[in-house]
This record gives sequence, structure tokens and C-alpha cells, in this order.
Amino acid sequence: MNLSSLFQKAPEMSSEAVKELMKQKKPAAYNLIDVRQPGEYEQGHIPGAKLIPITELALRVGEIDPSKPTILY
Repeated sequence: MNLSSLFQKAPEMSSEAVKELMKQKKPAAYNLIDVRQPGEYEQGHIPGAKLIPITELALRVGEIDPSKPTILY
């Protein structure tokens, strides 16, 4: 699987829109991926977020469920 097959071009969402989506859906209904570096993640992250640094994303794309919407931050 490659990145282009997983991620389709989608409109950007405001933080408010993402918060609303997360309120409406259970965490198991979407992928929440933190693409920052480990030190940044350790300093604080959204509960339930999986750390996949942006530099590793192409190598670790198989860890993301393609059947669910994906939120990257």
C-alpha cells in the first residue's frame, strides 16, 4: 500500500470542525495520527492519537486502517 492509495485529497478542516467530528463519532470510527516528532508527542497529544512522525509515514502507512477516515495533525 502506498500513501496515495490511502489518502485522497480532502478539504482541510478547522480545529473546531475536527473537535465536532470527534464528539460525534467514537474513537474506533476514525484514525487519529500525530505526525510530529516523539518529543513533541511526549509533551502532549490528543488522547487516542497514534504517533507516526511525518518522516516515517510512507514506511508505516500499513498501520493505518484505510476503511476509516484519517485525521492527521
